[in-house]
Amino acid sequence: MKPSLLVLAAGLGSRYGGVKQIDPVGLHGEALLDYSVYDAMVSGYGKVVFIIRPDIEKDFRERLFDRIARNMDAEYVFQTHESLLTQEQIEASAGRTKPWGTVHALLCAKDAIKTPFTVINADDFYGREAYGILGSYLATLDNDSTAHAMVGYLLKNTMSPMGSVSRGVCQVRDGLLEGMRENTKIEFEGDRIVSHLPEGDVYLTGDEWVSMNFFGFTPKAFEYMDGYFDRFIRANAAEPKTEVLLPNCAGEMVNRGAGTIRVFSTTEKWFGMTYKEDRETVRENLALKTNQGIYPERLWER
Repeated sequence: MKPSLLVLAAGLGSRYGGVKQIDPVGLHGEALLDYSVYDAMVSGYGKVVFIIRPDIEKDFRERLFDRIARNMDAEYVFQTHESLLTQEQIEASAGRTKPWGTVHALLCAKDAIKTPFTVINADDFYGREAYGILGSYLATLDNDSTAHAMVGYLLKNTMSPMGSVSRGVCQVRDGLLEGMRENTKIEFEGDRIVSHLPEGDVYLTGDEWVSMNFFGFTPKAFEYMDGYFDRFIRANAAEPKTEVLLPNCAGEMVNRGAGTIRVFSTTEKWFGMTYKEDRETVRENLALKTNQGIYPERLWER
């Protein structure tokens, strides 16, 4: 069966300063997300599901979704602060404005996913090679398999000169993930790369394999995520900013023996829209790839 693509597009974009998910950067007003979906489609994916916020629905439809839906099976679901919470948890978190994070986002889309699927961030460029690698692997799995996967990137190929980034730093042995921790603030310090962790700064070489949230799961993974989110929300319902992060969940799932994650690799150089200053770099990279014939000048039939 053809795998599905699940797009995390409900973030607030606080560092970017706008709705970067639909910001036009292509030659004809395409968003970065248009290119990601196009890469998935030509790599054999059969469906795309977007996770968005209700407040961007109108602009999302007009500026991106409707043209994609004319070319590929597509739907979207909402992630809100109240999604999946009990009334007691909703009341305890009444002062919160941030979404609950990436595990919560995936669970909001659970009913829309019927096949093994790849997860991506809306604001990251992953490269077509990654979709082909993960899509081919997922097509061999049935829905109850616990043999999940991811594509890892070299940290030095995923840094932004504009400021800090969040990356899941991986421990890999014999092609399988042994552990992973989300590092929420990695940045350049002169010529060095430093990760600011709660227990202190850690310097990195740049050759570490990191997660860019490019995971491949079967629907079976939702069972573990359900329990993970339930434990998280019971402990953190009243926290104003704490988020439940997919790399941490994936690492725990592996550590507890609830599934395996095969790590595929790519040397593709990441670019994305973390900061407003990244926009021109993204435009230049997409224009170059179009000139090289990787993308047609117009991605979609109108």
